[in-house]
Amino acid sequence: MAKRDYYEILGVAKGASADEIKKGYRVKAKELHPDRNKDRPEAEGLFKEANEAYEVLKDAEKKAAYDRYGHAAFEGGMGGGGRPGGGMGGGQGDFSSAFSDVFDDLFGDFMGGRGQQGGGRRAARGSDLRYNLRISLEEAFAGMQKSINVPTSVSCGSCSGSGAEGGAEPTTCPTCSGMGKVRAQQGFFTVERSCPTCSGMGQIIKNPCKTCRGAGRVEKDRSLSVNIPAGVETGTRIRLAGEGEAGMRGGPSGDLYIFIEVKEHELFERDGPNLFCRVPVTMGNAALGGSIEVPTIDGGRGRVSVPAGSQSGRQMRLRGKGMPHLRGGTTGDMIIELAVETPVNLTSRQKELLREFEELSEENNPEGSSFFSSVKSFWDSMKG
Repeated sequence: MAKRDYYEILGVAKGASADEIKKGYRVKAKELHPDRNKDRPEAEGLFKEANEAYEVLKDAEKKAAYDRYGHAAFEGGMGGGGRPGGGMGGGQGDFSSAFSDVFDDLFGDFMGGRGQQGGGRRAARGSDLRYNLRISLEEAFAGMQKSINVPTSVSCGSCSGSGAEGGAEPTTCPTCSGMGKVRAQQGFFTVERSCPTCSGMGQIIKNPCKTCRGAGRVEKDRSLSVNIPAGVETGTRIRLAGEGEAGMRGGPSGDLYIFIEVKEHELFERDGPNLFCRVPVTMGNAALGGSIEVPTIDGGRGRVSVPAGSQSGRQMRLRGKGMPHLRGGTTGDMIIELAVETPVNLTSRQKELLREFEELSEENNPEGSSFFSSVKSFWDSMKG
C-alpha cells in the first residue's frame, strides 16, 4: 500500500512554514493520541503516521529532500526519520524525539511551564507584600514623608542569601542535572515532574546555613521611608519595587504595595478633589444676610457672603480651596453648605419678640405659603 503524502497527513499545504507544520502536528497529536482514542483501534496507526511525517518535515534538509524526491528520498537505508540505517520500524518513527518538540506546547501550562535550558530553575522570587497606611486628610492634602516598619523576610547576612554555611555556593542537583525537573516515559507519554531531590530548584545545599536553615532569608522588621504625594485618597496604591519579601537562596525580592486609607475629618467631607463643609448660621444672619468666616484645609481662613433670605442647604463655592489632584495641575474647590439653626433655650423676652415677629411675618415665608397652599388644594380634592 502506497504511503500517504506527509503534508496531507498533517493537514497542511505543501510549502507550509515550520510553524504551520508544527501547529498541524500538534493538532493531529492531540486528536489521534491512543490514550484519547481507546475506542478507535486505528488511531494508534494514524498517530504513528503523523509522527513519521513530522519527523521528516520538521527538519529543513529532510523536508527539502522530500519536496524534491518524495518518499523515495528515504528508501534504501534511510528511514522515515532521516537517520542513516536507522529505519522506521514499519512507520513507527522515533516518538520521543518528535513528540518532545511539542510536549511543552501541549502540556507545559498544565505541568507548570517549561524548564529552563541548562541552568535549572531560577531562584524563587520573594512574595509581594501589602502594607495598609492610615493618614489624616491634612496629610493627604500636603503630602509627606512617612516612616513605616514592615515585618518581612530579608537576605540572610550569615550566608549572604545563598543558604549554605559560610556563603558557599550550592551544588548542581545530581538527580536532575540542574534542570529542576525530571521526565519519566509512560507508554507514549513523557511525564515531566518537579525534581524530588531539589524541589525544582536545580541546586542542593550540602551544608545548610545554621541561621536561615538553608532558606537564604530570615524574618526581620524593616524601617522604610515612604513618599506620600499630595492628593492621595483612600484606595491609592504606592508600589515600592524590590522592597517586598527577599527571594529564596538569593532570588530577587518581591515588591511592597502601600495601600492608603484617609481618615474621616471632623469638619470636611471629601468627594474626589472637592471638599464639603457644613456651616451653621443663625436665623437672623440667614434672614438678613452678611458674611461668615470658614476654615480651609490648609489651616487658613476664608470668608463667604450669605445672601439675605438664605435657606438651609444653600451652597457657596470657594474656588481652589479643595484637594490637589494626585497627578498635579489643578486643585478642587471647597463647597460651603449652610445649615440655618433654630435657637434653643429662649428667654421670656426672646419668646415675646419671636411671637411678635411671627404675627408680622405671614408674607415673608414663600416656601411655607406655597406648601400649605398645596396642602389645602389636596384636602379640597379629597373631599370632592
